[in-house]
Amino acid sequence: MKISTIKEELNSLAYHGRGIIIGKSCDGKKAVTAYFIMGRSVNSRNRVFVAEGENMRTKAFDESKMVDPHLIIYYPVRVLGNKTIVTNGDQTDTIYELMDKQMTFEQALRTREFEDDKPNFTPRISGIIRRECCDMNFAMSILKSAEGDDSSCERFTYAYSNPKAGVAKFIHTYNSDGNPLPSFEGEPKTLTLPDVDIDTLTDLIWTNLNEDNKVSLFVRYIDIASGETETRIVNKNA
Repeated sequence: MKISTIKEELNSLAYHGRGIIIGKSCDGKKAVTAYFIMGRSVNSRNRVFVAEGENMRTKAFDESKMVDPHLIIYYPVRVLGNKTIVTNGDQTDTIYELMDKQMTFEQALRTREFEDDKPNFTPRISGIIRRECCDMNFAMSILKSAEGDDSSCERFTYAYSNPKAGVAKFIHTYNSDGNPLPSFEGEPKTLTLPDVDIDTLTDLIWTNLNEDNKVSLFVRYIDIASGETETRIVNKNA
């Protein structure tokens, strides 16, 4: 299994699209998650992240430039009890609402498919962190078209119980730049999590995202025992 550093992985592509990182801190005391968005079009780049209590949403930076909000404006982060949901679209709300009705993460996502942004059919990537019994577990999902065929949806869920300290998993929407954009392939990638505070990790991720394409970044540390959180948000459009 290949294990990369955050710096190596983020510099391996100019355009990851949207990305979710989830793991456990080196001391084993914190759940760590990050979500970033990148953009090539004016519409995609015209966004900022805004905190709303424990939740986080996207917002147009310049309302006059917003063309089509339906795949642009959503809640990437919502908290449901001991669970933190992180996704790249409005499936955040689907997961939240259906899990609140006792459905599972995977069951909730079976009601959704990839995005309707032909010809890319951008995958919907999702993650969930659960704090239980002074430990954490997490899962990641990707819903994508079958080799660009919008009549067929491929669904993959990856679950991680008792994850190793100092290690994170990383999933993103695109395999590389292109037209149309090729979807992510394979299992979530494995990254080393450095033994650093949240500000240092935020700077590490933000600095190594492609300067032309990066738009916004969210990073959160969750104390596994208490549930207390630290959050950082960085927006290119400040």
